[in-house]
Amino acid sequence: MLEVTPMAAEVINELTSQSEGTDDGVGLRFALAAEQNSQTALELSLSEPVDGDEVVAAPAGAKVIMEPAAAQYLEDKVLDVRQDAEGNPAFAIARQEGPDSPNGQVG
Repeated sequence: MLEVTPMAAEVINELTSQSEGTDDGVGLRFALAAEQNSQTALELSLSEPVDGDEVVAAPAGAKVIMEPAAAQYLEDKVLDVRQDAEGNPAFAIARQEGPDSPNGQVG
């Protein structure tokens, strides 16, 4: 399941609190876009979940919503925030590290 870092949760909470007319159901929603150059592209939006979406409760009450194909793609990933070239926060997705991943320790 997608892991959300506390920093990413903080940014999600800031985004959802700034969105007009939001309620407790709104979160950061991931959907798979049409693949370009054989690379998976993700679309981000602020919205409420729809039927079939997977919802991940992140730290500090942040909510991440994923349509089914995005949930499958993100199941072994970590959502974090890094600074872009201008120093603004930008979401970053990395593979979770663990005993079965190439970056994890092998026993």
